[in-house]
Amino acid sequence: MAEKEYLLGANDTELQRLQFQHNVWKKITDGFFDRLSLEKGIRILDVGAGPGFVSLDLLERTGKESEITVLEPSELFINYIKDFSLKNNISNFRFINNTVENTELPANYYDFIFLRWVIAFVAEPELFLAKLVKSLAPRGVIAIQDYAYEGISLYPRGGAFDNIPDAVRKYYNSTGGDPYITTKIPGMFKENGIKLIDFNPHILAGNPSSRVYEWANKFFSTHIQHMADKGIVDQKTADEMLTDWIEHRESEDSIFFSPIVVDVAGKKVR
Repeated sequence: MAEKEYLLGANDTELQRLQFQHNVWKKITDGFFDRLSLEKGIRILDVGAGPGFVSLDLLERTGKESEITVLEPSELFINYIKDFSLKNNISNFRFINNTVENTELPANYYDFIFLRWVIAFVAEPELFLAKLVKSLAPRGVIAIQDYAYEGISLYPRGGAFDNIPDAVRKYYNSTGGDPYITTKIPGMFKENGIKLIDFNPHILAGNPSSRVYEWANKFFSTHIQHMADKGIVDQKTADEMLTDWIEHRESEDSIFFSPIVVDVAGKKVR
């Protein structure tokens, strides 16, 4: 997959943003894994793994006897985790530099499949999920973390940033994505013989000194302009939204609420 096909980009700046993002949301993801009680020595598929930060967490949980397949379309990102693995003598990672759509996955093989902030960007999520389910072993678990893109807000309200939620949703839609994808996953699970076992929403919030505020800043400081470049908003609106964001960051009384991130997991029953 060409790096330019990524809506959010595949470059060193995005790699650094992904690492920061992983650290901000790690407690939420760890809690998800805790509830799923992952065993040692299982076969794992990390879908859209990026630079492999979750893959490394899964390795720590499931041990060197596990087999972890890192599936990532970006050559830059997959080379990052390949190099890290080589330098740290990690031998139980397998690597697939491709998309799910263009990969022949083994049937009934993986005990655990994980994808975070992936399926919201997929143009045909039903087909995408069905293919993953076919590669899931009987009684295997598929776990998804992604958006139900509500809740995002900046206080005090009343400025141009109030228009950001609609703009971001249109940004996702521009490449066929769905910012509300987690609201549809339970129904998609049912259609594919997957029993829903976990559904938990999360919101993070904080002032300008918090990590979640900085996480948002790393996104908006880059992607508000990208939205203008793609014609999602006009340049005047983009400038006003970015100015409002910057002014809020300079006030210690400002509070940012993240969009809703939902943990959704299911078990293969047929």
